[in-house]
Amino acid sequence: MPSDQTLIFGIFAVLFVLLIWGRIRYDLVAFGALVLASGLGLVPKDEVFSGFGHAAVAIIALVLILSRGLVGSGAIEKLAARLLDAERPLPLHIAIMAVVGAGLSAVINNVAALAILMPLDIDTATKAKRAASQTLMPLSFATIFGGMITLIGTPPNIVIAAYRQDVLGAPFGMFDFTPVGLAVAIAGIAFVTLLGWRLLPTRKGALDQEAEFAKGRYIAELRVGDKSLEEATTVADLYPLADEHDLHILGLVRGGRRQPGFAARQEIRPGDFIVVEGEPKAIETFMGKGALEFSGSEKHSGGVASGGLILTEAIVPEGARIAGRTARGLSLLYQHSVTLLGVSRNGRQFLDRVRLLTIKPGDVLLLLGAPERSAAAASWLGVLPLKGRETQVVQRSKAGLSIAIFLAAIGAAVLGWVSLPVALSAAVVAFIASGLVSGREVYESIEWKVIVLLASLIPLAESFERSGGAELIASHILSLTEGFPAWVSLLMLMIVTMTLSDFLNNVATTLIAAPIAIGMASATGTNPDAWLMTVAVAASCAFLTPIGHKNNTIILGPGGYRFGDYWRMGLPLEILVIAVGLPTILIVWPL
Repeated sequence: MPSDQTLIFGIFAVLFVLLIWGRIRYDLVAFGALVLASGLGLVPKDEVFSGFGHAAVAIIALVLILSRGLVGSGAIEKLAARLLDAERPLPLHIAIMAVVGAGLSAVINNVAALAILMPLDIDTATKAKRAASQTLMPLSFATIFGGMITLIGTPPNIVIAAYRQDVLGAPFGMFDFTPVGLAVAIAGIAFVTLLGWRLLPTRKGALDQEAEFAKGRYIAELRVGDKSLEEATTVADLYPLADEHDLHILGLVRGGRRQPGFAARQEIRPGDFIVVEGEPKAIETFMGKGALEFSGSEKHSGGVASGGLILTEAIVPEGARIAGRTARGLSLLYQHSVTLLGVSRNGRQFLDRVRLLTIKPGDVLLLLGAPERSAAAASWLGVLPLKGRETQVVQRSKAGLSIAIFLAAIGAAVLGWVSLPVALSAAVVAFIASGLVSGREVYESIEWKVIVLLASLIPLAESFERSGGAELIASHILSLTEGFPAWVSLLMLMIVTMTLSDFLNNVATTLIAAPIAIGMASATGTNPDAWLMTVAVAASCAFLTPIGHKNNTIILGPGGYRFGDYWRMGLPLEILVIAVGLPTILIVWPL
């Protein structure tokens, strides 16, 4: 009969193969391994689901929810929007985007940081007439570096902090990762700015190739509210803001009638409608920055300031209920609390009011409302929503509130008034109470696959450690470096962990490498914090492949990258991380 150690090694071997193969979802693979280990008696029955109550799991879920709220409030957008300048030299653009990306990743989830900045980077590349492939990979890598700076920036840091509490009685603090993480981030950003981008190919990405489809332009009407105008304003006064967002102002509607021409010199009054043409995100941003509203905003509990609204693009097929009819004729707003904000008709303009326009098959509609209501309205209208073409309506008036709540939570945790999970939980409750995130968005924000993966691997990692598997691997590494100083073994652990992270999920890598690190620290009689910090740094540095980190996967299509492109910049970058990270660890956390 095979020993427990042999069985757990066998399970992890199969787990590695399936995770690298990637044909089966990693959460299902991990959960299946947990069930198998429990059936074999390797994981006690009362500990099978213990991972779901682990502090690391809770912190990761809470950080994802808070990231959603910060993005939805426009707090990040205000900073990011100032970065766009197609006239800047390429290295300066990369440096600015990288620094901001790293800064954002230190306080919100690094995937969310990339999601905010990537469209800005692509837009700048388009205006500068250069390939986005030159800048997207440096931006992705910078957001990965930024996550290493604080406890909440990246899952490996959260997992390592929780693991330290389990084995040493106290977790790492919020800024214990900062000295090493910041040193590595500075070196990494300097490399991608000065040299790294020169190693990348120049290719068109998927977004460039599908530009005509992805950049549908809609004609929409935006209402001038009572609070929109603080002083006398003409239509022409809005031109600079419109130009900034590649939006065209087509005219003015007053009293239900379109004013002659473009009405540039007409003074705008409350109740007027500004007619614009642009992409959904541009329309949404112009509406927010111009303090404009949409028709029927009173039915959405406060207009643009209400939470949970999205813009949905949907195409009108033959036989749709709305084909040959108007939105007002169908009472769309009053029956479904959904507004027809705009219409796209093969690039052609029209003079009719949007709500009074007779819709034709082939038109693309821009619907605004709560996600559930928009989906129900689309089904009722018989239109087909375009997958992946939803635009969240940003609550810009609540940007200051979201930042204040977030900083208060972090401050309370750093000062030791409450634990980090409790502080983040209180912030989530405050976000919900203030309408920054809806109940639906709370659950949508959480990456359930990552949660199941982590919760499944925690009991497996504990079983791996109990069986002596971690000590066995640690002893093998130590035997290979026998006769050398302890830092050589630390270097070996760093290389092994970094290599694993290039092919495995960084959470899985951390959970496997952390017990090995403690085993090596115990065997050498050295400071365990140095070993744990090494794992945290190495597990985050997945730069050789598009599958090691989600950010690398996200940029694969938009940048037009191939699997082999990543190592061009990633290999020297990982060598640089070792050259900077290891000495810094030895200085800050001496053996």
